[in-house]
Amino acid sequence: MNEEQLSKRLEKVASYIKTNERIADIGSDHAYLPCFAIKNKTASFAVAGEVVDGPFKSAQKQVRTSGLTDQIDVRKGNGLEVIEKDDKIDTIVIAGMGGTLIRTILEEGAEKLAGVSKMILQPNIAAWQLREWSEKNNWLISSEAILREDNKIYEIIVLEPSQKEVTWTKQEIFFGPCLLKEQSAVFKSKWRHEANTWQNIIQTISSNQPISDENQAKIHELEHKISLVEDVLK
Repeated sequence: MNEEQLSKRLEKVASYIKTNERIADIGSDHAYLPCFAIKNKTASFAVAGEVVDGPFKSAQKQVRTSGLTDQIDVRKGNGLEVIEKDDKIDTIVIAGMGGTLIRTILEEGAEKLAGVSKMILQPNIAAWQLREWSEKNNWLISSEAILREDNKIYEIIVLEPSQKEVTWTKQEIFFGPCLLKEQSAVFKSKWRHEANTWQNIIQTISSNQPISDENQAKIHELEHKISLVEDVLK
């Protein structure tokens, strides 16, 4: 993977960046995504944010090598603190982190979201955390994608601010409103695998008698999740 050819996951993330957008890529790593977006003229300006020194230096080197220092500003900082008002960022990208961490970044940098018209989020796990956040903060899920790459399944959530109150059902938060409607082959494969995993955990816990109150509660939680999956896939 490089700035010319992204991974399948990042290529899908990049597809949601439209012409002349000013983006902030949080946790940019090697800055491949902003370099790709600038070279393909979907972004006109980018901030590449990194909190870890190694990736920060790698991003700086990549931007210099690509000859894009006038259009991509690599900054070291935690989460959305790398965004400045004068950047006039309209699109925020956060990809490759856990859903809980992405949610924390959004909560801690809430004041930086003023003026942002789109967020493209790709959580590695716990995507429901971001859907729950979107409901509580009135961001509409305008699009979702699910894909498989290197035997891993990734979800992408695109959010846009809403003037109306946003409400999702429990099913929509858990599975994703757009993904739930589409029910692609990858979607079905993911949730069948999850349900089988949970069933195996239940069997393991149940084999250890007597079952503690804590483990009994865990069994009930997993049985509820399996029930949700069965209702969707039936």
